[in-house]
Amino acid sequence: MTMEPNNFRILVVDDERSLTVLLTRILTRSGYQVKSASSGIKALSIIDEFSPNLVITDLKMPGISGLDLLKKVRSEKPEIDFIILTAYATVENAVEAMKKGALDYLIKPLKDPDELRIAVSRVSERQTLMAANSIWRDQLAEGLPPTDVLFAGMEEVWREIQHVAKTDATVLLQGESGTGKSLAAKAIHHLSERKGPFVELNCAAIPETLIESELFGHEKGAFTGAIKTKRGKFELAQNGTIFLDEIGEMPLSAQAKFLRILQERTFERVGGTNTLTTRARIIAATNQDLMTGIREKRFREDLYYRLNVFPVNLPPLRKRLGAIQKLTNYLVQSISMRVGKKVSEISDDSLKQIKSYEWPGNMREL
Repeated sequence: MTMEPNNFRILVVDDERSLTVLLTRILTRSGYQVKSASSGIKALSIIDEFSPNLVITDLKMPGISGLDLLKKVRSEKPEIDFIILTAYATVENAVEAMKKGALDYLIKPLKDPDELRIAVSRVSERQTLMAANSIWRDQLAEGLPPTDVLFAGMEEVWREIQHVAKTDATVLLQGESGTGKSLAAKAIHHLSERKGPFVELNCAAIPETLIESELFGHEKGAFTGAIKTKRGKFELAQNGTIFLDEIGEMPLSAQAKFLRILQERTFERVGGTNTLTTRARIIAATNQDLMTGIREKRFREDLYYRLNVFPVNLPPLRKRLGAIQKLTNYLVQSISMRVGKKVSEISDDSLKQIKSYEWPGNMREL
């Protein structure tokens, strides 16, 4: 299970041009996106723009060495992996690089192109597994069941999530409160190729006077109490995903600025004049009928169509009767383990009552 090559970005760094040309050719022919740099300084500027999954760098270079480059990048962007190239094939060099976070090293001159392809494939496979595992970590942290339990009875939704995660499309998650919209958003982010953070904002929880500052940030002195410059959610989510929950509660004044981001990917901080660009993927969620909001002039129609590029509808628990039993069994087993008391089964009468209940709070209530 590896990431698709055309979605995997590699930066090759070496002061020996003939080697960078060779490695770039091998990797490009294997389908990877590849850029090269002739020094550590140039590599740093390319990394900010290119956001590689993997850096393949020479160990010994003038200026910033490969080891220094590794330490600097890993301290700021730990999601970027490294493979070290060295003509100085000593155990000490290899061990030092591995201690600092390198996943592998290759001895140059490269005798067999397959050595490179295999090493890169291992890194790609590792990153794919880590992306999948991060979903499980989120679920464990929130006390949620595994995905096969959580998405029981809505397998089509899970297929849609896996499909849209491979794209950069804006997603609109719709469903009653407690149906799992937040988890669906996290799953889309973690299954995608995005290396930036997952940033969340509940539009209903922020006062109207502060929501623009939260979304777009503000400059020092922009309003009373703005004692320093603040970065907004769209800046914090750069190269990642911004999840806007309860989008139907966003004030009309903020909707106009949000629409501009969807159209042009640009914005200004509150009180600022510099135009900033965002590369964040946008996922919005609502438990409201936004068409009703449009008719009542509470929600912009043009914004709705910009958001509704890829709609995903999460069904309520009462329409997933098979899932209720699966979820209940899982939760009972989890609680039994936590309190140290074995519960062998749920009685038929109890299960009948559970299935007949409407569950207005959905999975959260269960």
